[in-house]
Amino acid sequence: MTKWTPKHEAPAPLEGNVVATITGGTIVWFVLFLVQLPFYSWYADHGHAWWLWTCLAGGGLGLIGIWYVRAREAAIRRSREP
Repeated sequence: MTKWTPKHEAPAPLEGNVVATITGGTIVWFVLFLVQLPFYSWYADHGHAWWLWTCLAGGGLGLIGIWYVRAREAAIRRSREP
């Protein structure tokens, strides 16, 4: 069996507005939680209450992600300064 080797170099990673992307995703998670919250009893009766808690966990992890990418962006800016 031969070892697989790439035939061309990997492309450079795309750098976009990471803070906006993570913030948008976090907002979506919290909105999904809030939209499902009035139906908690239905979810609990049908064994799907974990859907709500998944949305809440996604929003909470998104807050950590926002803090992380903001700190990363600040560190990148500091490293570029003379």
